[in-house]
Amino acid sequence: MSTAAPHSTGHDRLWSVDEHLEDVLTAIRPLEPIELHLLDAQGCVLVEDVTVPVSLPPFDNSSMDGYAVRVADVAGASEEFPAALEVVGDVAAGQAGLLHVGPGQAARIMTGAPLPPGAEAVVPVEWTDGGLGEGPVDAMRARSLAPEGATGHVRVHRPAEARAHVRAQGSDVRAGDRALEAGTVLGPPQIALLAAIGRGTVRVRPRPRVVVLSTGSELVQPGEALADGQIYDSNSFALTAAARDAGAIAYRVGAVADDADTLRSTVEDQLVRADLMVTTGGVSVGAYDVVKEALAHAGDEDEPGSGVEFRKLAMQPGKPQGFGTVGPDHIPLLALPGNPVSSYVSFELFVRPAIRTLMGLTDVHRPTTRATLTADRPLSSPRGRRQFLRGSYADGTVRPVGGAGSHLVAALAHADALIVVPEDAESVEPGAEVEVVLLG
Repeated sequence: MSTAAPHSTGHDRLWSVDEHLEDVLTAIRPLEPIELHLLDAQGCVLVEDVTVPVSLPPFDNSSMDGYAVRVADVAGASEEFPAALEVVGDVAAGQAGLLHVGPGQAARIMTGAPLPPGAEAVVPVEWTDGGLGEGPVDAMRARSLAPEGATGHVRVHRPAEARAHVRAQGSDVRAGDRALEAGTVLGPPQIALLAAIGRGTVRVRPRPRVVVLSTGSELVQPGEALADGQIYDSNSFALTAAARDAGAIAYRVGAVADDADTLRSTVEDQLVRADLMVTTGGVSVGAYDVVKEALAHAGDEDEPGSGVEFRKLAMQPGKPQGFGTVGPDHIPLLALPGNPVSSYVSFELFVRPAIRTLMGLTDVHRPTTRATLTADRPLSSPRGRRQFLRGSYADGTVRPVGGAGSHLVAALAHADALIVVPEDAESVEPGAEVEVVLLG
């Protein structure tokens, strides 16, 4: 893996949040469409409209377990004066060679079974004596235990209107209708519809493969013992989970020590399974900021156009950021800060939209709204920086959660929104209307 030298502008000026986001999204293109089997396409985005080849349901069928009858034969039926009908047989779901229901006849029918010729309505079994010659019953007897139930006579205790308890052919969707539009994300209901209309495969943009890699010699895998000066690696877990929540197939790589050669080697190894790479840590101005050391160097001639540029953004938290491409296939890489809150806020602002863009979605951002600030004191913010504070949103109001420190993981766990304080504001008074990014 090689990278080109960063542009000088990344060091010379402060980028706005919008400029950095535009730079990221301009460079990222949706993944190429592929044909996938239905279950493999879950979470993917359709690239073409899907037309219904056959109506649903494909035939008139019963919505109840009961008896298929002619309307005239049950007109005026009551418990005192039931209509007695000859049972000519059973109609089960999936059955071919339908019976014909003539005058004075009924066919015992199951839910989903085709309405037999001659029948005009279905009376639920609860409206009948079930062929037992007594009062109303609650259910049919199993055919295996009482095969005689498919013959004999049944007494119907209530009348039925035409088409009662009949699902009409095409009442769900008709042949030629558009079942799903291009751009639809395929969840369980959409996959059910595709299966119901007979589609075994669909053309979609695949879910992006995102590799998440954290850096820092102080990081320890959760579950292991901590030595002096060590902390548990939470960032890679948070960002991997966030990438999956955004729709990606995400892979978490164990924390890489503060060694540039090791990081470069790890990135090279991971490129084979990445449509997007995300690193966290090592992008500031310290002597051990290994991501900058490893990626912000002159590339060789084998990979022209590759490079990661490190820049400072007018935002808090998340001032140091990096973006570029790595490897011969120019895989996009976003380098995020190492503080937990900084990395998560950066993910929501920049990485999530990148993932959604790779998926081929047009609406790539979290929803935003306006809310009334409820707080004990004014919120302070550095002028010239767009600040993102953790908040809890409910019923048109939002309150801060935790302090402004970028290391406060516990507060982040209780937040479902980000309170946005614009660059030109140094304080926001309680009761003021603020912009809110909804995370839930």
